[in-house]
Parts: sequence; structure tokens; C-alpha cells
Amino acid sequence: MAGTGDSRSFSASEVIVRQAVLSDLDAAAELFDQYRRFQGQAADRAAATAFLRERFDHGESTVFLAIGSGTAVGFAQVYPIFSSVSLARVFVLNDLFVTQAGRRKGVASRLLDAVENHAWSLGASRVSLNVARSNEQGQALYEARGWTRDEQFHMYHRYPGRSA
Repeated sequence: MAGTGDSRSFSASEVIVRQAVLSDLDAAAELFDQYRRFQGQAADRAAATAFLRERFDHGESTVFLAIGSGTAVGFAQVYPIFSSVSLARVFVLNDLFVTQAGRRKGVASRLLDAVENHAWSLGASRVSLNVARSNEQGQALYEARGWTRDEQFHMYHRYPGRSA
């Protein structure tokens, strides 16, 4: 597969989304590193590759790649968890990223379709995600696709080394 720096033009109908396999590791890691930089992290392709390799090796996540004109232009990564209350599988959509070349071409929607179809095919009761409050474009996309903002629960985090 071609790298992720290709800027050839393509239309939404030409985008193919598929589950990534180990032979896609290089393309997925490049997108993952770009995503992490977009999220304010330092570039570290080796760490991105190692992290994804561990997920592949241990079956801990599912990665979907969006391919346009033979180039990886987006990815999504979901992690399986379980809900004790609903007694069902849940997926956390932890990462979704589309390169500049893939934006405004339906790539994010196609990735969401793949994530949702995967989750429902495995009997999941829901797919959950967090989106930055400042990411109004992402929020608009999710809401337009039928995702609902949680009005019942607040999310809290606890980090190591911080006193109570």
C-alpha cells in the first residue's frame, strides 16, 4: 500500500474502509503518529508502531483503515470492554483521524460506519467515545449520525502520583 503522504485526488465513492491487518502496520502507525501529533504529542513513529504492534499481537483493539487512491487517508481504533449493567459488550472508539487529503470527503463517516457495523455484528449494546469540547466539527458529525451526548454521567479520571 502507498504511504500516507500522497495527495492524489479521490472521491468519497472511491474510499474503501477495511479492518487493518498486521501487514498494514506501517500505514496505520504513520496515521497513528499523525493523530498523536494532532493531539499535541511529540512525533514518535517508533513508539506509535510499537504501541499498535502490541495491540495487534494481543488482539486488544480493532483498527480500521480508510484508503483513497491507494493511500491510507484515515483510521479508527476501537477497544472492547463490557457493561456489567447491560450485560453486554461495549466498544470505545478511542481514536479517529482523517488526513487533510481525506477531509470533507466522507472518510470519517465511512470509518464510523465500519466501527458501528463491527460493534453491532458482535452484539455490542453501544459504542462510546469522548470528544474535546472544543471540537465542534466532530460533535456536529457525531450528532448528525445519531450519536447522543451523555447527559446522565460525568467522566472522571485518576492519575498515578497525584495525592487525594
